[in-house]
Amino acid sequence: MNINYTLIGQMIFFAGFVLFCMKYVWPPLVTALTEREKKISDGLAAADRASKDLELAQKKAMEELKEAKVQAATLIEQANKRSSQIVDEAKETARQEGERLISVAKAEIEQEKNRVKEELRAEVATIAIAGAEKILGSSIDASKHSELLDKLAAEI
Repeated sequence: MNINYTLIGQMIFFAGFVLFCMKYVWPPLVTALTEREKKISDGLAAADRASKDLELAQKKAMEELKEAKVQAATLIEQANKRSSQIVDEAKETARQEGERLISVAKAEIEQEKNRVKEELRAEVATIAIAGAEKILGSSIDASKHSELLDKLAAEI
């Protein structure tokens, strides 16, 4: 065997092997690699989108949290205002009720005072008549001298 024939045979076989690989082996490998590359790029794009979505969601959550805090503060402020308003209304109602009770009590006192004065005048008139009877020694007729007795009671 000559080395030249062997070398030529190996080159022909290698060329056939390369053609066979290019026609039957290489296209599925290229397709698989292309699909794999596409999946990887899609995965990276999805990861980027997810990262951006996560960032947006975090920003939105922070904004909603701030808004909720503002709403809570507003509600607390309104509740405090309402409670102070209720307290003020209760104080005003209590003050008005106190004034009403005082005026009722004053009216009752005035009425009682007038009743006691009338009783006292009647009693003084009776005592005055009794004293006058003793002094004069005779009976004084209350019906005849009622005008004089009323005048005397009014002065007392």
